[in-house]
Amino acid sequence: MIKFPKDFLWGGAVAANQCEGAYNEDGKGLSVQDITPRGWKEAPTAEPTPDNLKLIGIDFYHRYKEDIKLFAEMGFKVFRLSIAWSRIFPNGDEQEPNEKGLAFYDAVFDECHKYGIEPLVTLSHYETPLHLSKEYDGWRSRKMITFFEHYARTVFTRYKDKVKYWLTFNEINSISHTPLLSGGIYTKKEDLSKQDIYQAIHHELVASARAVKACHEIIPEANIGCMILGMPVYPLTPNPADVMASLETERENFFFSDVQVRGYYPSYSARLFEEHNIQLDITEKDKEDLRHTVDFISFSYYMSACESADPNKESGEGNILGGVPNPYLKASEWGWQIDPVGLRYYLNCIYDRYQLPLFIVENGLGAVDELVTLEDGTKTVIDDYRIQYMNDHLAQVGEAIKDGVEVMGYTAWGCIDLVSFTTAELRKRYGFIYVDRNDDGSGSLERYTKKSFDWYKEVIETNGEIIN
Repeated sequence: MIKFPKDFLWGGAVAANQCEGAYNEDGKGLSVQDITPRGWKEAPTAEPTPDNLKLIGIDFYHRYKEDIKLFAEMGFKVFRLSIAWSRIFPNGDEQEPNEKGLAFYDAVFDECHKYGIEPLVTLSHYETPLHLSKEYDGWRSRKMITFFEHYARTVFTRYKDKVKYWLTFNEINSISHTPLLSGGIYTKKEDLSKQDIYQAIHHELVASARAVKACHEIIPEANIGCMILGMPVYPLTPNPADVMASLETERENFFFSDVQVRGYYPSYSARLFEEHNIQLDITEKDKEDLRHTVDFISFSYYMSACESADPNKESGEGNILGGVPNPYLKASEWGWQIDPVGLRYYLNCIYDRYQLPLFIVENGLGAVDELVTLEDGTKTVIDDYRIQYMNDHLAQVGEAIKDGVEVMGYTAWGCIDLVSFTTAELRKRYGFIYVDRNDDGSGSLERYTKKSFDWYKEVIETNGEIIN
């Protein structure tokens, strides 16, 4: 039997820009998400357009009480959400925060605590204030460190009695793939050099470390972690060239956690910087700041990928990072390869590397769901495919725990349907709760529980004992 720890944190996860809506209400400023109606691969628009589904999202801003009540019905121990930076500081560089924005999250956290749910809060989840993006070119500017630290200290001080689990940057290792949404960099991707990208990365890493320091000072009993886009990379063949190619690709991602966990740049980065003529502006104060390291490591996991030294091997569809398709795996409707064992493998890899507690804060299946009406008139979705996907992944989490890996918890991604980050559409649904809203903007926004809702409720009730 698979046994999860008694204090295992079961729950779900969302991001402000994908669910809240109310993009211009109560003093909120614009974020980079408000000008990207087609997802991360498309060029931004000049201003918000009506076809951007994120402007309304699923209206969590006005319906959070209804939604949190449903999360409580499932038995959530923890709810991962993000604070929209531009709801607190509309431009991002003000001195005084927007009180209405602060009050909104007060209300959300209070509603969580009403049901005994602990908030797990991400400070920056792909939603840099648009003003910072246009005025400073996002994280290319060193000034962003000061702005972010001020924002972090503001929310730590405000919510020190309400939030004890924090994350700094969501999927921080995605910045080279999506510099606008991940790094707030307004310059076109094709015009950026590796020097530009890694300097921006350095600024983010220093800002993350300063946020860790601030959290430890302001909320000593809190836990603050980093968040990585987790994707194990296998060599496509046993050819040593493929093995080395996979090692180099994995290091590109481990680089981010290495710095945030160890407090300094890894030795292998020296060769990378030399070969690409990267000369970073790193001050002595930066080095001192980086020594403030995280308490735990969190990550998203949707798929694995392969790597080949053969440049003719085509990259497959993936969660931003891409990779060469694995011939042994099936894929979702969006081409994301399904690899439950890869989750166990990844958990073991990063625990062996760091010996810090791990938290799976995103995992789930995006699929086209069909809302059906049962004989008793109840509307639902018979999503056995999602149940199977999550059962298989959670079974591997259980195996990793048997392996000796310390896993804090699991928050299923998109626990309620929301707007997809990668494609900015609604038909790619992840939730245990169906939201009646469509890609053409139609729909009542009514909520309906899916079959997976009752299954996950039983998973939590039994602390994972029904997983097989």
